[in-house]
Amino acid sequence: MKNSIAILDFGSQYAQLIARRVREAHVYCELFPWDAPQEEILAIQPQAFILSGGPNSVYEPGAPIIQPFILDSKLPILGICYGMQALTHALGGQVDPSAQREYGQAEIQPLMPGTMLDEISKVWMSHGDRVTQLPPGFVALATSGSSPYAAMGDFSRKYFALQFHPEVNHTPGGAALIEHFVVDICGLRPDWTPQSIIDQSIARIRQQVGKNRVLAAVSGGVDSSVAAALVHRAIGDQLVAVFVDTGLLRRNEPEQVVIAFREMLGVELVAINAADEYFAALQGETDPEKKRKIVGEKFIRIFEQQAKSLGQPQFLVQGTIYPDVVESSAPDRNKAEKIKTHHNVGGLPDDMTFTLVEPLRYLFKDEVRAVGEALGLPLEMVWRQPFPGPGLTVRCLGEVTPERAERLRAADAILIEELTAAGLLGKGAGTSQAFAVLLPVRSVGVMGDQRTYQEACAIRAVLTDDFMTADWVRLPYEVLARVSTRIVNEVRGINRVVYDITSKPPATIEWE
Repeated sequence: MKNSIAILDFGSQYAQLIARRVREAHVYCELFPWDAPQEEILAIQPQAFILSGGPNSVYEPGAPIIQPFILDSKLPILGICYGMQALTHALGGQVDPSAQREYGQAEIQPLMPGTMLDEISKVWMSHGDRVTQLPPGFVALATSGSSPYAAMGDFSRKYFALQFHPEVNHTPGGAALIEHFVVDICGLRPDWTPQSIIDQSIARIRQQVGKNRVLAAVSGGVDSSVAAALVHRAIGDQLVAVFVDTGLLRRNEPEQVVIAFREMLGVELVAINAADEYFAALQGETDPEKKRKIVGEKFIRIFEQQAKSLGQPQFLVQGTIYPDVVESSAPDRNKAEKIKTHHNVGGLPDDMTFTLVEPLRYLFKDEVRAVGEALGLPLEMVWRQPFPGPGLTVRCLGEVTPERAERLRAADAILIEELTAAGLLGKGAGTSQAFAVLLPVRSVGVMGDQRTYQEACAIRAVLTDDFMTADWVRLPYEVLARVSTRIVNEVRGINRVVYDITSKPPATIEWE
């Protein structure tokens, strides 16, 4: 793959956003730790490098460095924040602590007319060091109140660097700046499209599985549905989809999944009711990480049992996507701290007998949906509400019992029904994901002049493009009022409803 960018992660919380911006420019990229092996990085045949920010100072012992082969490659480089400082340090410039650190909104002044920086004034800064002497061959492109060199460039070598973060939304015009570097300066073709993703995925799937039979784990969620449809497009009747009713799904979901795969997609589907097994395994457990691991282990063991009846297929399809990998801190692509174990990334048992087929592993949610539409999947399937693999396990805080799961299922159904009726869900409707959470917290209430002491329900609604960051939705008060009234009146065991107004970060989208 010669039409690609390698992004080197120096520990930035924004590194995944850089990847998002490059993908939005329709150019393929991959994110690597700064110290990833040379052969691994060069395996994608990058035509340029982007160096992310990071928390270190270049003069600290053991601080991340630019590996020599990157500079030896003579390929274009864009350094961002720490990436700028590392590039300066490696090429003979000077970096010093800032007299005044810059965190948050700042303004820059272009120093050379006729560049993309003419279109940018307000930027997002996050640094304590600054470049005080340019490396040989560089010229100053912009300055800010605390940075004499807020941007610099060596036009002959196509080396450019920015002290600010163009990848965040707080830098208006930053995405266009990244696109300008990738497409105009580096000359890469904007050919990373849904159809090209499909074509490349089909080729990789066929090469990986050959003529073997393949199981697909489907949950009814967007990711597993698109993954199964993509594999079915690649290998046809070699695929058998297996749907496990865990008892932890949303209302009417088991029936909807069966209809979607058997009737809409024409995929061979085996449906298994394992609700009793899951509730038995989860009995008494309240720790969220342990609950996820229990679900992951049970998930694989059921599939291993099913595989025996199907002639022991070696391959298992999963709808793992890039945010799953990032939050579980899988070791192959990033250095980020583990936030939580996703059942299909870090929660799988070490001794499982399957080789995983994960065609969506490095796609963001919006890319997954675009691929689903290009595959011809029904819009109601592609744009349905995202649902975590562990199901209601991660939304039923505390012990998961059949009674509490049904209580949560009923409250969630009311929320989705009211938001849909208000035109707040669906493609372009202003809410990316919404769901109810059952809390292991009881509070006093009054119903019919009688004292109640029942559980509380939290409502979560977020808006996001990529599920790496998200903001809470300002739902209309009248909608919230209807949801609250209906849940308290119609769902036994809940007497209080609260609304979650926390963004990601600092919170995650799911509560567990």
